[in-house]
Amino acid sequence: MIEGDDWTRGTAAIRYQRCACCAHVQYFRRDFCAACGSPALTDHAADGEGTVYATSLVCRAATPETRAHVPYNIVLVDMREGFRMMAHGDHDLAIGDAVSARFVGFAGGMVPHFVKAK
Repeated sequence: MIEGDDWTRGTAAIRYQRCACCAHVQYFRRDFCAACGSPALTDHAADGEGTVYATSLVCRAATPETRAHVPYNIVLVDMREGFRMMAHGDHDLAIGDAVSARFVGFAGGMVPHFVKAK
């Protein structure tokens, strides 16, 4: 895996950045720290473990490609590394559940999909 490759680029991984100046953790790639503005960012791979913060069942397809997947669950997950991310999740997930990430096909791409941790 090349540094920076993650599920948005076709690799089964979740990557995040940490600021070398203030230690802020951010999920979306930026050229600078969202907290202090420093360009001194390091790239890291998340372990895929977290806790469900919120969940929402999508019952209406946004595009023709997503129609086959309805209904599907969208979750906000507080990742162990200190950032929050939006992803897909099993239908039985509830706020506070410990979860682990898998990667599944969705509407022609690959997305993170959370399941209850074992």
